[in-house]
Amino acid sequence: MTNSEPQAPTDPRIERRRRVVLGISRAWAWVFLLGLIIFFTISVYARTDGDVFFLNLRNIQSILNTIVPVLLLGLGQTFVIISGGIDLSVGWVMGLSSVVSARSTLLLAEAGIGAYPAIFIGFGLALAAASSVGFISGIIIAKLRVPSFIVTLGMAFVARGAALMISNGRTIGGLPQEMRDLGNESLIYWQHGEGGGASFLFKPDLTGEALRSMDRLFSWPVVVSAITVAIAVFLLHKTQFGRHTYAVGGNREASVRAGVPADRQTIKIFTLSAFTAGLAGILYTARFTGGSAIAGEPLLLNSIAAVIIGGVSMYGGRGNVMGTVIGALIIAILVNGLIMLQVDPFLQFVIIGIVVIMAVLIDQARDLVAGRAESQ
Repeated sequence: MTNSEPQAPTDPRIERRRRVVLGISRAWAWVFLLGLIIFFTISVYARTDGDVFFLNLRNIQSILNTIVPVLLLGLGQTFVIISGGIDLSVGWVMGLSSVVSARSTLLLAEAGIGAYPAIFIGFGLALAAASSVGFISGIIIAKLRVPSFIVTLGMAFVARGAALMISNGRTIGGLPQEMRDLGNESLIYWQHGEGGGASFLFKPDLTGEALRSMDRLFSWPVVVSAITVAIAVFLLHKTQFGRHTYAVGGNREASVRAGVPADRQTIKIFTLSAFTAGLAGILYTARFTGGSAIAGEPLLLNSIAAVIIGGVSMYGGRGNVMGTVIGALIIAILVNGLIMLQVDPFLQFVIIGIVVIMAVLIDQARDLVAGRAESQ
């Protein structure tokens, strides 16, 4: 027999309140996303007197293309924040990857190497350069115990300087036509009208009005991003790497005592974050057929906002990849819808800021109510 007294049952009202708050905190981003879609569908239709439908094929593809860099930056940031850190270098790492891929491709093509070999070698060099930034950041953070905020802020300046030197402060153009095809051609081509239909992989040979009526569905950057999301979901939720990420973010000291190699895990996480930022950089180069050192400069805060809106806790230990996907979709739809409604561009920042604050308040309410229920 034990001397411990039986635990009093939880007050049903407190338990009910806790379940409601936890349910809202998990579902609010999905509900908010659906509400945005309904709002902009009605508003745009009313403003244009029925001439424009918000959810037409071309606008959906525009939203998906807009989401690509924010989502890729946010994916790596998701792992970092769940582990209890922050990565402020991803925007400039994206720019570094963009100019390295463009410069390498250009030099290799001029040297007589075929277009596609030059492009893919350039992409490989760009991803290696980006990953090295994250690897160095991870070593400093893990081995020297320097806060990730400071280290990644410093590495952001390093990546920025390197990117500007490589590009001489200018956009690197003159890339092969094959680069443009990789960034702008699609998995599916949909031709409207009589005799139309879907074509897979290969663009129909069309001209004039028929070409203008054709929609490109799922551009290659969108396809690559979708595959990357699937891999990230598997890594975070189905592998030891993901379990260790949650453990380090929940309680680093306890995870070390439990046998988790926290230092090695930190290095891997920051390398992964830089890799996904590098992937965003090479897709930017492909889409715009040019490398820019400032490609990711305006996207850092949007990527962090997407992670927070998606429910990843800034204190570490909690969050998921699909939440980040929903957060990035919310930002992309907000921006796209406000542009279609001709809202002042500066007001867009205010609205996104309000949404981020709402996400943090909901996160705090979840912790507060759950804590009260457990204490009582």
